[in-house]
Amino acid sequence: MADWIPDVLGEEFAQLTLELGDDDEGPVVATLVRALPIEAGWWERLLGRRRPLEDVDVLYVHGWSDYFFQKRLARFWTARGARFYALDLRKYGRSLRPGQTPGYITDLATYDEDIAAALDAMGRGADGAASARRLVLFGHSTGGLTLSLWASRHQGSADAVILNSPWLEFQVASVRPLIAPVAELQARWAPREVAPQVDLGFYTRAQQEVADPDDPVEVNLDWRPVQTMAVHAGWFHAILRGHTTVAAGLTIAEPVCVLLSARSATPTRWSDDLTRADTVLVVDDIARAALKLGPSVTVERIDGALHDVFLSRHEAREDAYRRLGRWVSGWAAAQT
Repeated sequence: MADWIPDVLGEEFAQLTLELGDDDEGPVVATLVRALPIEAGWWERLLGRRRPLEDVDVLYVHGWSDYFFQKRLARFWTARGARFYALDLRKYGRSLRPGQTPGYITDLATYDEDIAAALDAMGRGADGAASARRLVLFGHSTGGLTLSLWASRHQGSADAVILNSPWLEFQVASVRPLIAPVAELQARWAPREVAPQVDLGFYTRAQQEVADPDDPVEVNLDWRPVQTMAVHAGWFHAILRGHTTVAAGLTIAEPVCVLLSARSATPTRWSDDLTRADTVLVVDDIARAALKLGPSVTVERIDGALHDVFLSRHEAREDAYRRLGRWVSGWAAAQT
């Protein structure tokens, strides 16, 4: 296995390349990024003080047309004693290689290989269970869909699942059963056919409009373009199959926390309203779909939040971190 090397995010972070074999586009890799907590001071050790999450590993998976860059999110966990890891999936971000189709996949279960390699590198074994440390899965958007399906298939591997605006349902839920057969045919006969670009770049603009100079975020536009990456028929069919599976009901036994904006907005033309809503998902449909994940689901609706609630304007972002902190504190206390 390759060695840990410094990461693009700076001295707090390191990255590890995970070799995943070859596909029809050549060698495939995933990239694991880690942030470790600063060791407790001598006074904390003298007083016997333990941070509440010192026995916790967090594995974060990004969304579509995305990669991991959220330093503050990592610090939220490491300040509480957890080890934080983020996975750039194959053909995304740090893992994208020349000649590869960005983000392309035809079955979300293929990411089981990426996740298994990450968990093994974290010292947990390929199924995540070979450790006495607790495991928290944290997914955003498509990453939330991927981790939800994984957790349902791998019972007992995780101890909690946290989802930031997970893409659990198609944007027009009632239409999904009608378009699924067409999507299946397209995926079978022309899997790399590209859909028309419908993203006008307003979601990226909204993030830029609400950026906080006191909480700066630097984004590599080669890895997270202003408009989303090209949508291919094979990938789209994989997503719809994931939505269908969620709609039928998953079996995540562990506690689940879902963070969502309070409302959606349609990004057909620019307005300031797009800086206070989710312009990617229909959040009411996602809230309903979340209840299909398992028997213990908490849904947090955040007023003024964007699709990534942790990249929202200051007030909404702080609210998101408060709610996350409250839920994590309650979960950690219940586990002791």
